[in-house]
Amino acid sequence: MEFPSQEPESSSHKKTGRGKIEIKRIENTTNRQVTFCKRRNGLLKKAYELSVLCDAEVALVVFSSRGRLYEYANNSVRSTIERYKKSCADSSNPGSVTEANTQFYQQEATKLRRQIREIQNLNRHILGEALSSLSFKELKNLEARLEKGISRIRSKKNEMLFAEIEFMQKREIQLQNDNMYLRAKIAENERVEQQQSNMMQGAVYDQSVPSQSYDRNFIPVNLLEPNHQYSREEQTALQLV
Repeated sequence: MEFPSQEPESSSHKKTGRGKIEIKRIENTTNRQVTFCKRRNGLLKKAYELSVLCDAEVALVVFSSRGRLYEYANNSVRSTIERYKKSCADSSNPGSVTEANTQFYQQEATKLRRQIREIQNLNRHILGEALSSLSFKELKNLEARLEKGISRIRSKKNEMLFAEIEFMQKREIQLQNDNMYLRAKIAENERVEQQQSNMMQGAVYDQSVPSQSYDRNFIPVNLLEPNHQYSREEQTALQLV
């Protein structure tokens, strides 16, 4: 555990943050264990970052005070140790170290070129090319791989088609609902326009017909005119009068 250093009382300036600690064995067992866990994790993290960022071969071996082993290696602890031993044995001759590194990188380059060539051949075989060099067993394995790949491709294609069909069905229902809504709005607008048209026609008709006022003492003219169309009996009765 880290303990901040204390400033002398006579100092006129105050330091911010944690100061340097004295590197010595921590006497408190609990504090020593906590510090070990924290710094071990930090050391492992730094080793990983160094191996990834700088493409370095890193091997880290840590034993706790109780004898527990903690290790990290981006390649292999054993192979890194063997490389270290070989490098130490050849440290008297600087040229041998360079040759060892050159040989190592050449082996890695050869391995990568072989992997690239195998991948290219596999791609040609998948396309149905350069099949004459394959045996019956290799052809059978290639056929099984192709069938498996085709099955996955068809499954993915069917999944996409079903998803597209489901989307189109939902879209169709939505369009039908929108169509019904628009038809209802059009019918409502036509009904309102028809009502307004009927009201306007009624108002025009009322204005074209003049109002008739009747006098209470008015007697129709036809009632005052004599009616000469009498029957014989009526005429006889009138003569007797």
